[in-house]
Amino acid sequence: MNTNKEKIIKVGAVSPRIRLGDVAYNVKACINEAQRAAELGVRVLVFPELTLTGATCRDLFTHPSLLERAERGLGEYIEATREYDMISFIGLPADVDSDYCPCVAAVYRGELLALVPKTDLSVEEKRYFDTPYTKGAKIEFAGRVVTFPSKAIVKAPFDSSLKIHVGIPLTSKNVAGVIVCPVADEIMAGTPEMELNNARSLSLSDGATYVIANAGIGESTTDAVFAAHNIIADNGDILAEAEPFAGDNLITADVPTVTHAGKNEDKADYDDNDGYDGPMIPANPYLPLDKDGQISECLEALEIQAQGLAARVERSYSKAIIIGVSGGLDSTLALLVCARAADILGISRKSVIGVTMPCFGTTKRTKSNAEKLSEALGISFRTVDIRNSVTQHLADIGHDGVTTDVTFENAQARERTQVLMDIANMVGGLVVGTGDLSELVLGWATYNGDHMSMYSVNASIPKTVIRRIVEVYSDKVRVEKPEISVVLDDILATPVSPELLPPKDGEIAQCTEELVGPYELHDYFIYCVLGCGMSVRETYSYAKETFEGVYENSTILGWLRVFVRRFFSQQFKRSCMPDGPKVGFISVSPRGGLHMPSDMSSAVWLEELDEIEREEK
Repeated sequence: MNTNKEKIIKVGAVSPRIRLGDVAYNVKACINEAQRAAELGVRVLVFPELTLTGATCRDLFTHPSLLERAERGLGEYIEATREYDMISFIGLPADVDSDYCPCVAAVYRGELLALVPKTDLSVEEKRYFDTPYTKGAKIEFAGRVVTFPSKAIVKAPFDSSLKIHVGIPLTSKNVAGVIVCPVADEIMAGTPEMELNNARSLSLSDGATYVIANAGIGESTTDAVFAAHNIIADNGDILAEAEPFAGDNLITADVPTVTHAGKNEDKADYDDNDGYDGPMIPANPYLPLDKDGQISECLEALEIQAQGLAARVERSYSKAIIIGVSGGLDSTLALLVCARAADILGISRKSVIGVTMPCFGTTKRTKSNAEKLSEALGISFRTVDIRNSVTQHLADIGHDGVTTDVTFENAQARERTQVLMDIANMVGGLVVGTGDLSELVLGWATYNGDHMSMYSVNASIPKTVIRRIVEVYSDKVRVEKPEISVVLDDILATPVSPELLPPKDGEIAQCTEELVGPYELHDYFIYCVLGCGMSVRETYSYAKETFEGVYENSTILGWLRVFVRRFFSQQFKRSCMPDGPKVGFISVSPRGGLHMPSDMSSAVWLEELDEIEREEK
């Protein structure tokens, strides 16, 4: 008789649709999902991190009203699931002797088996959470007595051979039969595949089953988007996956209750660089090198933007989406996002109102493209000529209306923003911003002009990536919607310009890259300095290698100096930037990205540039 025969149980992961901070609503949602899972025969069910409150409450996590309601909500969940022969792992914030901890409660048949605190807190989490100092004390929580902090390993009452480890273990190899991971990981372009590979790798090295439940709909979209990307992996294989933004994200799988024999060396290696033999950092380091990977990530990026916008429109009870369309690259991507958001919400694309606002610098080409694209996408379109209003405003403040100075330029940008905001008020809508990461880092935006909106969908995407996303989208619809591709192709061929100076012979007179430098260089600098934390010297060294034969070293150094000066001097614009989804891995949001004072000096970085220049002479 084979006594080592593996027993099989059904495990599950689910991300209920929650309301941030609405514990009563969230408890009901969790109870409904638990009932559904129990009916399917699930024995181990995992909810995302901090499910009962939502994982993005931030400073309100320490508010006594929220903490008390979360504890009471856990008690309600325990009672409601008493009849289910199933262990639930459900997250909530807890106040234990004035230690505020993100915890996972293990619940079974009316009992609280364990209350396991999260110990590997991020820098952001340490702002409002503590690592508990109490050592194995008996406490009363949610009307039950439980040891706190509980050990991370829970034995299943219905099967003594089943050990369940809460959270990714610090050791490897055969740590547990099942490892449950309640998480709240924001989605960015490229992360779904990374998460799948990570689950494969962890489950293989630990010879165990990983059940990962991720936060989803209902979490804040202030600076990030959550997609409920749930995964069950066993011994290097993906058994079940809820694809990002799936409507029904309850996944289940039948898994063994004991660990496997350890590392399986025959399994595939998931780290593959595809034989790349170029510079250490490629010219566009934000996207995969292979074409298929680029296409996938670009479409993921657009979907993340649209999902974030759809959530914001829904939660703000907006009746329309308002966007300024210039016929330029940034507003083009933002318009595609708006159209997709309308589709996600199930509302007519006519609720998206594209507004073109011609003034002194507008060319026939860009105005025509804005109108053609709006028509091809099926959105509403308006033209509001702002020449007279800007002329009057300049006269009112004593400007001659002829001198093409910064006042002449910025008056147009601010008038456009006022028009958009006022139209939004008229129709009960939300103004979508179009500015990108490159412009924010360089401060290439008019303060309280195009700098301001109600939700900024491009804020974490560099200009070079925006171009690639639009190219990918154009190729994607070329057969079915050629009328869209024709317009997009012409927009892609149009020079980048704010069009604030009068055109010359009908053509754009103001080319951005002639003024602030090539975006491919600035985006590269952003990646090195903000993404990798490199010094100016390191950034310059890598840039010389990457752009050898493309730019002279002196040119790279000159634009790097411009980058440093503008990055520091323009922080005040980023300190009050609007909400927007984190799509790439770099964010300059003052809330969840770049924490930097507006009056920070650039002296140290400029001194380093001076040293490099002296060395190169």
